[in-house]
Amino acid sequence: MRTYGRTQDILTKKLTWREVTTGPDGSQDYIWVTTLIQTLKLNLGESPFYANYGIPAKQSVQQQIAPDFFVARTQQQYSQYFASLIIAKTAAGPAFPPGTPTYSVFITTHQGVTIPPIVLSFGVPK
Repeated sequence: MRTYGRTQDILTKKLTWREVTTGPDGSQDYIWVTTLIQTLKLNLGESPFYANYGIPAKQSVQQQIAPDFFVARTQQQYSQYFASLIIAKTAAGPAFPPGTPTYSVFITTHQGVTIPPIVLSFGVPK
């Protein structure tokens, strides 16, 4: 199994697509981490294959209603692929206006590896 994710060079800000494949031990944890983050960044109905995947982030910001239901549904859809998956609402960073829907993603893989917390904000930076 494989998927693709983008990485950004810190100095040049250049985005590069990278292939994420099954690990040498047969684990697919990093494939699922990449797919989970892509799903959280995906707009609802944007996927041509999975209509129920994604977050209505733009509508949530416009209506000022946090997409908690959709985030919880995504957590439920992906929890089977990890030993522990917690997506918790958190305060927006200083780059975003107060009230911006922001979530921290905490993942522990089946091999016991704890992924550093991933913070996602659904809003327009200041």
